[in-house]
Amino acid sequence: MAYAYWQNDRTYDRACFDLFFRKNPFGGEFTLYAGLSECVKFIQNFRFTDSDIAYLKSVLPPDTQDGFFEHLRQLDCSDVELYSIAEGMVVFPRVPLIRLEGPLGVLQLLETPFLNLINYASLVATNAARFRMAAGPNKSLLEFGLRRAQGPDGGLTASKYSYIGGFDGTSNVLAGKLFGIPLKGTNAHSMIMSFASMDDLKCRTLQPAEGSYPVEFASICERWLGEVCKLCDVLKEQTIKGELAAFIAYARSFPKGFLALVDTYDVMKSGLVNFCAVALALDELGYRPIGIRIDSGDLAYQSIVAREVFTKLGESLQKPWFPKMVIVASNDINEDTLLSLNQQGHSIDSFGIGTHLVTCQKQPALGCVFKLVQVNELPRIKLSHDIEKVTIPGRKQIHRLYGQDGRPLVDLMQQMDEDPPEQGKSVLCRHPFEESKRAYVRPAKVVPLHQLYWKDGKVCQPISSLEETRAVAKQSLQMLREDHKRALNPTPYKVSVSDNLYQFLHELWLQSAPIEELH
Repeated sequence: MAYAYWQNDRTYDRACFDLFFRKNPFGGEFTLYAGLSECVKFIQNFRFTDSDIAYLKSVLPPDTQDGFFEHLRQLDCSDVELYSIAEGMVVFPRVPLIRLEGPLGVLQLLETPFLNLINYASLVATNAARFRMAAGPNKSLLEFGLRRAQGPDGGLTASKYSYIGGFDGTSNVLAGKLFGIPLKGTNAHSMIMSFASMDDLKCRTLQPAEGSYPVEFASICERWLGEVCKLCDVLKEQTIKGELAAFIAYARSFPKGFLALVDTYDVMKSGLVNFCAVALALDELGYRPIGIRIDSGDLAYQSIVAREVFTKLGESLQKPWFPKMVIVASNDINEDTLLSLNQQGHSIDSFGIGTHLVTCQKQPALGCVFKLVQVNELPRIKLSHDIEKVTIPGRKQIHRLYGQDGRPLVDLMQQMDEDPPEQGKSVLCRHPFEESKRAYVRPAKVVPLHQLYWKDGKVCQPISSLEETRAVAKQSLQMLREDHKRALNPTPYKVSVSDNLYQFLHELWLQSAPIEELH
């Protein structure tokens, strides 16, 4: 297309494109907007290198004119303007997330990169937000998805945007390094299985937290195991000694961060009591263990039993901190699992979530599109027998109108030359395509959604940090009405056009649609 534009002298025609999506994901009625910062970085660095030009020469038809390659060599985004909603905001179908203005040929080249950068980022951020709402505000959510993600780049992107959507940490060390996301993790079944008996424990000592000399830590753990088994009515002989050795080895390496995986063999008959023995031994030496992770079986039931054991030992041994130990659950958890666990009742403090988060198994793509809406001051419309695919023409200003309760009521699209809505004054809001759906809205607050981020080859305002974007997402979701966010049959949020834009849209539609002749 870039060559066709260039050859027909259309590259520098002034154009406007909207980037938007048509339907909220996961059967919900909201989407979290993410990926803007990467789009700004992309246009900052947009250039064709010598190697790019050489490759294009090798794949384009041999009769491609040399002048086109010189044209590509000079291209940049200095004449592009980028308007966008703030990253992290809650957004809705048909509302342009990004409005790009500039040379037609240049903007066309930005279509695929921008869609790639926005689609998955917004999808996984929205998925993370839904997991957060299902889990509740007080549970810790950990992203464990790197092993199941679509390649290393997909895994890194998932870690970043899951954090924006409300997750508290990641097991992805590179994401921690690059983005400052808190790192969280435990040991794996393989480490525990690598110990067959106490004989595999090569180092048995540990230096007390406030001591000068190492003490025989393994013996302290074995002593505590006998005590724990008596209190829990578990036969010491049936506990797995290799598991105990693995816990001791792990605790020696991380005495201040001991969180053990307890379901390698049997949670109730071995894993839990072995953990408690090592935890109490750490406490004797001045360290505070963290808790356990359960990765299989009935998570609700096992978490309740584990909490009961922690409570019993805490009371029996006068250890008031013991009942408060953290219980982490993993095991292919999805949004429905969290809702079910809440219904059943459980004692889980934290969830490690991977596959269903990063792969977005409920819906693998958001479906953002990039549509031409104006060229050389002439509004353009895309028609279709599918009303959902008819575009809203022309450059548009977007405002979010808020009610008396401080919550968003409607997003209103207007033509650029219209007076913006005013606080306290009624404005007619119309459904873009259904004539009877209309309402007067008297907003208590009016917020323009589009801000200028790039013009004249320069960033026009600071790009939000990851923490700032995360805060925007949290606040934006909190302001949204609960019925828009509920899991079952959520209420659709209203996206409207002004009366002027409605009339113009339908006039242009009629002008552009061919008239059928019947015989």
